[in-house]
Amino acid sequence: MVRILEFFIRRIKGNDFKLDKEISLNYILGIVISMMINLIRGNIKSLFIKKKNSMIFIGNRSELKMKRKIIFGSGINIGSNVIIDALSKNGVILGNNIRIGDYSRILCSGTVRNIGKGIKIGDNFGCGENCFFGAAGGIEIGNDVIMGQSVRFHSENHIFDDINIPIRLQGVTNKGIKIGNNCWIGAGVVFLDGSELGEGCVVASNSVVNKKFSDNSIIAGVPAKLIRERGHIWI
Repeated sequence: MVRILEFFIRRIKGNDFKLDKEISLNYILGIVISMMINLIRGNIKSLFIKKKNSMIFIGNRSELKMKRKIIFGSGINIGSNVIIDALSKNGVILGNNIRIGDYSRILCSGTVRNIGKGIKIGDNFGCGENCFFGAAGGIEIGNDVIMGQSVRFHSENHIFDDINIPIRLQGVTNKGIKIGNNCWIGAGVVFLDGSELGEGCVVASNSVVNKKFSDNSIIAGVPAKLIRERGHIWI
């Protein structure tokens, strides 16, 4: 049973994964059964999607909308109660070894009158539960990015400069959001339209990112500010 579970996880992650010896056999059995069900469900729900292989795991009550605009790499693991709506110009592109946490949402358009740009996520990505990806203005996430729970991306912002016109009628900006390779994003972080992280950045929990930061920045706050740079020893 242990070898079965390790086999599944190796196929997803593409490495020599081994389980902790403290995990009980009953717990492992539950995981194996759940993964097998999610694998069957994943291959049914991913019909008509362009994908690398059949190792697609999808949890209970998850939905994939506009499937012809979705591209899956290998080792896709989508949690329960997840919605991926790929209605957009560029759709949803997920790389290899991807984990989307339970109750997360990937929504690529805010309105059918003007569809959005979509989202592209690189390899070895993982996000916790309740994450939101508003990809109307476009979201690009690099390789080896990890995120905590309840991280939100809002790649569209309302224009509100004219006090004589209702805000809802003034239009929006769609600058997009970009996240570089090898970033660690804490729980509760909010990314606003036009924000950008370079490679190797760390973002403290509950920060609000509204501008661009260079490689290896450690940032925190509302709005987020540079605290220090990785690799520099401060005394």
